[in-house]
Amino acid sequence: MKLYNFLSRQIEEFKPIGKTVNLYTCGPTVYDYVHIGNWRTFVFEDILKRVLTFNDYEVKHVMNLTDIDDKIIIKANEKKIPIQEFTEKYAKAFFADLSKLNILPADIYPRATESIDSMVDLIQKLLNKGIAYKGEDGIYFSVEKFPGYGKLSGLDRKNLKRGARVDSDEYDKESWTDFALWKFPPSHKASEGKSLREPSWDAPFGAGRPGWHIECSAMSIAELGDPSIISGRKLENFRTIDIHTGGVDLLFPHHENEIAQSEAATGKKFVNYWMEGEHLLVEGEKMAKRLGNVYTPADIKKKGIDPLALRYLFLSAHYRSKLNFTWESLKAAQNALNNLRGEISNWEVPKIGCAEFEGKFKEAICDDLNMPQALAVMWEMVKSDYPASAKHQSILKMDEVLGLGFPDLKKIELPKGTKELIEKREELRKQSEFEESDKLRKELLEMGVEVEDTAKGPKWRIKK
Repeated sequence: MKLYNFLSRQIEEFKPIGKTVNLYTCGPTVYDYVHIGNWRTFVFEDILKRVLTFNDYEVKHVMNLTDIDDKIIIKANEKKIPIQEFTEKYAKAFFADLSKLNILPADIYPRATESIDSMVDLIQKLLNKGIAYKGEDGIYFSVEKFPGYGKLSGLDRKNLKRGARVDSDEYDKESWTDFALWKFPPSHKASEGKSLREPSWDAPFGAGRPGWHIECSAMSIAELGDPSIISGRKLENFRTIDIHTGGVDLLFPHHENEIAQSEAATGKKFVNYWMEGEHLLVEGEKMAKRLGNVYTPADIKKKGIDPLALRYLFLSAHYRSKLNFTWESLKAAQNALNNLRGEISNWEVPKIGCAEFEGKFKEAICDDLNMPQALAVMWEMVKSDYPASAKHQSILKMDEVLGLGFPDLKKIELPKGTKELIEKREELRKQSEFEESDKLRKELLEMGVEVEDTAKGPKWRIKK
């Protein structure tokens, strides 16, 4: 199995550290409904997990929920409701959409607000080592004191702005400045000059709340290493994480900062394989609220389209390639999915599969998750002359990775009286009575059954 590693910028053979693959995926910031760009990343991560399992690896999967950051504080204040109440609404929506897209749940969903102790301990370790320092408004990480800074994003260290600090969770993609690990209240000002209400937690270095970047380091170390690592401050026992994923927009500063603060604290390599999903464009442009092109699964459903058609569309492009979303492409994905469902629903009971196509499929998915090629292999098998029972067995095997819900399909029964008409029409065709057979085709169509003539005999599907 080979995967592209953003740390080396190369495709590498995957070699896990132990029997269980430790997988950490950056989860949603629950300040709004998750848009389809983020869902593309989450589907890519789901495919990765399914491919690992398909290859007989055990996987321990951790996905965090960021339920405290700048955006959350500002929006909760605007709505004048408690932060927990504000974030819970969007967390519930996230889990509902997760199910609709047939994404396998993670083993653990740690929340930032429930992991404060781990963050405090990690920050204290960095302070003790002299890599973090106390400023007027919070605790900062000194980028200059971590020589490896920039190894993931590839940015030139010449851009390092010594002594410059940034307390915002989001900042200039070229800005190499010390970043906030902990923020003393209040760290934001409302437009009228009044302080925003912020949650605050006690810490030996001063009450406050965490910066965004420290959250993932603390939660991944606590959940994927020895549980005593953080609470017992035994960071030297940390076990390197196998795979860490997210969207490509997180390479810098988020993932770069994760590496810096984690490796500075533990003295160990943080992650072996960094995998990042590319952007989703909408009608050729980046999603932006000002353009009115930010869509969610709810918007997909309003158009009468199955959310699994969105999943199918995501599979049609490699995770490291940009994908251009259009409503036309989504409808085409829906049609393709419906055609597949129609085919499978007519197949016989699954029996011994098609080893040739299963082998090609596995070769594709193990080649850095080449899902477009995997889909091509699947369609080649569907259209092949293999027995329907064999194809049925193989496509159920393939769906362990594709996640398109094929095992849930029930065999479609023909409406009463149509089976006899199909047989009668076939006899007329054999006798070259094409005019009469065409009349029966139209009659069947009116009854909701579409018939296609093939070299192997008539094929039918229920008209949607």
